[in-house]
Amino acid sequence: MDRQQRGKDAEQQAEQYLCQQKLKLLERNYHCRFGEIDLIMQTRDTLVFVEVRFRRSAHFGGAAASVTPSKQRKIIKTAQHFLSTHPQHNNKNCRFDVIAFEYGAAQEQPLWYKDAFRI
Repeated sequence: MDRQQRGKDAEQQAEQYLCQQKLKLLERNYHCRFGEIDLIMQTRDTLVFVEVRFRRSAHFGGAAASVTPSKQRKIIKTAQHFLSTHPQHNNKNCRFDVIAFEYGAAQEQPLWYKDAFRI
């Protein structure tokens, strides 16, 4: 299985996991000129912008550590673009979560970092 397919599989597993946790999917793979957000979910009055990461090895710090400050800035700009083009969500709280599939961890039980970073 190639790297791109593993990433898509991880995103699908993350979506299923978050739906089981009572989050509702709004958008999948939202992209604009600033970047891409893997999943945009909603729980009550909060929009959740989700970055999904998969790493086969913890050699370079693992999946969660791969969401660098540069990547965070891109996700934030993309989220701002989403909000500017979807004004119906402007009055909702927002947070940025990371779903990490770490090497050696059970595939069906990802690590969920709620409110992983802020603006």
